[in-house]
Amino acid sequence: MAVDTSTEHGHDDEAMLAELGYKQELHRGMSGFSNFAVSFSIISILAGCITTYYLAMDAGGPIAISIGWPLVGLFVLCVALSMAEICSVYPTAGGLYYWAGRLARRNKRVWAWYVGWFNFLGEIAVTAAIDYGAAITWMALLNLTIGVEVTAVSTFVAFLIIIALHGLLNTFGVNLVKVLSNVSAWWHLIGVAVIVAILWLVPDQHQSLTWTFTEYKNSTGFDLAILGLPYAFLVGLLMAQYTYTGYDASAHVAEETKGAATEAPKGIVRSVWVSILAGWVLLVSVTAAIQDYDAQRATETGLPPAQIFIDAAGESLGEFMLLIAAVAQFFCGMASVTANSRMSYAFSRDNALPGSRWWSKVNPRTGTPTNSIWLCVAGSVVVALPALWSITAYAAVTSIAVIGLYIAYVVPVFLRRTHPEFRPGRWSLGRWSAPIGWIAVVWVGIIVVLFMLPAYAPGTWGDETFNYAPVAVGAVLVFATVTWFVGGRHHFLKDVPAGHDTKPAAEVLG
Repeated sequence: MAVDTSTEHGHDDEAMLAELGYKQELHRGMSGFSNFAVSFSIISILAGCITTYYLAMDAGGPIAISIGWPLVGLFVLCVALSMAEICSVYPTAGGLYYWAGRLARRNKRVWAWYVGWFNFLGEIAVTAAIDYGAAITWMALLNLTIGVEVTAVSTFVAFLIIIALHGLLNTFGVNLVKVLSNVSAWWHLIGVAVIVAILWLVPDQHQSLTWTFTEYKNSTGFDLAILGLPYAFLVGLLMAQYTYTGYDASAHVAEETKGAATEAPKGIVRSVWVSILAGWVLLVSVTAAIQDYDAQRATETGLPPAQIFIDAAGESLGEFMLLIAAVAQFFCGMASVTANSRMSYAFSRDNALPGSRWWSKVNPRTGTPTNSIWLCVAGSVVVALPALWSITAYAAVTSIAVIGLYIAYVVPVFLRRTHPEFRPGRWSLGRWSAPIGWIAVVWVGIIVVLFMLPAYAPGTWGDETFNYAPVAVGAVLVFATVTWFVGGRHHFLKDVPAGHDTKPAAEVLG
């Protein structure tokens, strides 16, 4: 298991960052707990588990929920551990793309470029998916409490309000974000405890543990198996895999974290294992409280857990539990905008984005990259636009977010495994590094292929069940390739905005 090899508690973060090639521009005011809280808030077991619960209900049913969650969690923990070890050596806001550039033995800028674009667009997509999911939850709550009609347009308006608020909260400065992230972490933990207690103490009847852990459902239209496992069960794992995203945030706020070489890696790993445990308790409790599976799946609110809460505990307590989840999802989206903006700020100071001089500016009063915050908000709105026409489009955004982010997560891990001269930092996996790293690489390879396949039959081009994730991934690859040859190879980590670097740009990646 991972061990903290740090012996110098007073390590100079600013000097380490300067050695990596960058000046200290962002306000460094986050504690280790705050760093963890940002990643834990983005994973948000009260967001991903609630908004994509419907998918696992259709694809695999209770077994995909109760067994799928810890199964996926163990593999994700391997990815997080492997990322954390690299983060300890390179604790910069750029995170994944910077790691890839440093670890690649040849074509360093090319590796960094592709990973950066997958990370950037994956984070834009995940922010859109989180805030649109929050809008679905808030609209379900408003529908139940005051009768607001749930339509595609009203849900999108709610999404616009939510994401605008997240832009404003992040604009006010890292100190406010730090406080709200800390509150968010405790809100998630206490909120889960309250929901679990209500779901076990109030209902007169529960499903048996056998049903909760082994019942199989398949409403996907596909009746086939892959490697002996039902295809529907494998598709249902997307619920867990989507929820376990965003923990790279601990790396993106590393330049704002004290003792980043140890606290940022700890934040990555802690956010995952705490989510595995708390999320499992939550999901088993929700699934065991199901009273009428088919009716709750087809609920008019568009959110099965909302109906499960109400049928299990009554209208008032059900709405109260949904409120807990809705507030948690609001916190989740806020933290996602934080991480997204830091990554785009770092990518811009290396001159990767059009208008980099603008996006790499840091507000001298708040110590935050204000322009990048609003770039990420605008990008997420554009990505979420298709949801106005089809909820299937929202599901596609979810898949794109998972695939794009995990490609960016695993490339540095793979490069680290093929880099014999890598020297571990203050936080190391020791002799476990190689097996854990290769498990992470294989797992991501599996899920990238799996989540490009259709979730519902027939899944053919032109049908609403078609999975656009392969098209989106192909589009990112084409876009990154074209922009590399058009401008990236001339400007990325070469012709960079002045004032950010402590060494010539061409030497930043070593």
